[in-house]
Amino acid sequence: LEVLKEWLRTRERAFGQQAREYGLPEPKGIALIGIPGTGKSLTAKTIAGVWHLPLIRLDIGALFGSLVGQSEENTRRALRLAETVAPCLLWIDEIEKGLSTGSGDSGTSMRVFSSILTWMQEKTKPVFVVATANNISMLPPELLRRGRFDEIFFLDLPTRDERKEIFSVHIRKRKRPLQGFDLDRLAAASEGYVGAEIEQAVIDAMYLAYSDKESPGRDFTTEDVLRTLA
Repeated sequence: LEVLKEWLRTRERAFGQQAREYGLPEPKGIALIGIPGTGKSLTAKTIAGVWHLPLIRLDIGALFGSLVGQSEENTRRALRLAETVAPCLLWIDEIEKGLSTGSGDSGTSMRVFSSILTWMQEKTKPVFVVATANNISMLPPELLRRGRFDEIFFLDLPTRDERKEIFSVHIRKRKRPLQGFDLDRLAAASEGYVGAEIEQAVIDAMYLAYSDKESPGRDFTTEDVLRTLA
């Protein structure tokens, strides 16, 4: 995700008064589209941490109410809350599922969708929107046009070098020295795996080693991880 990291780095200082005096507008937001498990949700959390912004997660499903007009009012109240906290990061997870524009709900989904679209276009408060989606075909084209998002990023399967780095992250996270693992073999054996699956392979390998009948509680090895990947 080097391209995404560089894009974020150049906008890290864009929410301060100096940026306004310079003439820069606040960044509007980004859409992260890609395969499940490639780190879209983690990226949203990381941006908030790196930029030192409060993170608000908008659960679109929770906006819908049973009473007439309740869904629209919930939407307006949620967006007002985000503006009150601004500058902040508003994370809309799996936006394609919440913004279904079918006709089976008397148009409620469409009205909620329109409210969010209008707000994204016209908001004046520094609320950076990060919308994540697994299936771009379910997203209406008006959501992804320029003006609502500054940029759209596609998160693909990790490359061999990226898988190697992901393995090293999760091995270090478990306080194990990298010298004891053959990262090249692990990266080669995990082709087609996403980051979440690589993390789970490391965890499964730890379970294998910990419950070993001959040597219970032993440390896990490259071979254990390869067994979980097979």
